[in-house]
Amino acid sequence: MKIVIIQRFSSDECETLGTATLLDENLNPIFAAMSLERGWLDNKPNESCVPQGEYKCVLEYSPRFKKDLWELKDVPNRSECKFHASNYWDQLNGCIALGYTAENIGEDFRLDVTNSRVTMDTFERLLKDEKEISVIIEQA
Repeated sequence: MKIVIIQRFSSDECETLGTATLLDENLNPIFAAMSLERGWLDNKPNESCVPQGEYKCVLEYSPRFKKDLWELKDVPNRSECKFHASNYWDQLNGCIALGYTAENIGEDFRLDVTNSRVTMDTFERLLKDEKEISVIIEQA
């Protein structure tokens, strides 16, 4: 089973930034990106980043996005925590976005992630033969 390790290095009331590394079945890194989530707000649904921990993640159809997305399962007191494209923290509702770099591309003087759609396409392509992966979220 492939594993995604997210190591967070920065968090405030608005956003949480980290690195995401995808490991193959032999624990070799095959992909790396920046991760972006909302800030930690006591695990409040639709407003907080995902709590640290290890989660099963499955590919499921999202009516909202009209495509299959990777969704974390068994997140305490939460549902619909997904990986999807987003460049800005305020576009996320408790989900995780991946991007190429972290830069201030918005007008709020916060770091955002760049090229999220292209980065997510690569992530999804590398997982095209998978139905389930493991996601580990930790503080760096």
